[in-house]
Amino acid sequence: MKLLHYKMNKKMKHVYVACLLMASFGAYAQSTVQSPYSKFGLGNLKGSVLPNQRGMGGISTGVFRSSYINNINMQNPASYAGISLTTLDIGMSGSFANLKTSSLSENSFNSSLSHLAMAFPVTMKSALSIGILPYSELGYNFSNRMSVGTTTENTKTVDYLYSGEGGLSKAYIGYGIQFGDHFRIGANAEYLFGNLIQNRSTEYVNEVGAINSRDQLKNSVYGFNFTYGAQYDFRLGNKTSLVLGYSGTSASKLKSEKSQYITIYNKDSQGNELSALDTLYSVENGKTNLKLPLIHNFGFTLVKENKWLFGADYRMGKWSEMSIDNVNQNLKDTYGFSVGGQFTPDITSINGYFKRVDYRLGFTYDKTYIQMNNQDVKQMAVTVGLGLPLSSYARSSFYKMNVSAEIGRRGKVSNGLIQERYVNVHLGFMLNDKWFQRFRFD
Repeated sequence: MKLLHYKMNKKMKHVYVACLLMASFGAYAQSTVQSPYSKFGLGNLKGSVLPNQRGMGGISTGVFRSSYINNINMQNPASYAGISLTTLDIGMSGSFANLKTSSLSENSFNSSLSHLAMAFPVTMKSALSIGILPYSELGYNFSNRMSVGTTTENTKTVDYLYSGEGGLSKAYIGYGIQFGDHFRIGANAEYLFGNLIQNRSTEYVNEVGAINSRDQLKNSVYGFNFTYGAQYDFRLGNKTSLVLGYSGTSASKLKSEKSQYITIYNKDSQGNELSALDTLYSVENGKTNLKLPLIHNFGFTLVKENKWLFGADYRMGKWSEMSIDNVNQNLKDTYGFSVGGQFTPDITSINGYFKRVDYRLGFTYDKTYIQMNNQDVKQMAVTVGLGLPLSSYARSSFYKMNVSAEIGRRGKVSNGLIQERYVNVHLGFMLNDKWFQRFRFD
């Protein structure tokens, strides 16, 4: 008699742990970033690329397969069609930043979980992916001291304080399918959620009993967004191909609950803030909306299977159309490009471990949606990365650790701007395995 059963062993624990992480990730997705540029719009946008792609400058639109191991590329969901094994990718990131003006310099560090993504083959030419990762980061704290008054006798020193925290996270589910031997399409349904909290305070310096004021604005954002993509392969040789890709993000309207409080308060002789004297204005959970812009990405990769990959991306976004509570946010349209590649000396090497390592290098440039003092704020970075194979316990299992670093700059010290130099380090652990295998016994 023939019996059928499913292999249910320790791999089920992987599913259980992954689901727990998926459910709790949102509680840890908020970072403690310190960037004055995150004050604008939705904060610093993170992008939907994983550590292996970040090491190549962030190229992703035309990336299908970068090595023998399956990679999750949520930036272009058409790429899911190439996933043939259950794939799990989880990682973390850290950022070292230096903020510099013409007279001041300050260092900061922050770290957080960066992503959790899973993908499952559905048919021989299609796969499903789910995951969660940060969409934007908001975090800043700075002040501006000024003297106010009409005469020398009544001149007062005032601190204008600005702070913010929060950000948005993105949970997604996507599907990609291949038609024939060369053409793929895919789409992600994305749920964005999170809080954007900003404070503006006016405080008199060394004036005990002076009435200070604070305006706190909180937007709790949630709603669906959609990403879609396509890829086409041109076979140039037995193991060489050219992949053209496109991906886009729809112009969507998210829901937002707006809360705003304007309060007045005193400080004691030691400078400690006392309880609020009064609330001058209060709005709680006011229903409003947030409009996201249309975004386009174009890219290509030239690939020699299991040997090397080179590619480039170009992107642009209509951020000038973004609004919150039907108020335009005075942002600018964005554009940028990335170039990068990967080289693996000898993927079949048995004794030479470093010959099986993926070596990555790239460059990225963006004109951000921020304009200050009539100057566009631009950022650029050089990226490096390694794909480190890890030992596996079965022929059907593959493990890899991806490490990448971005060494970059945002803004410059001129015309009253701030220069932000940063080193972002990303670490990801990737697993390929066959789960729920079916076996036949006599």
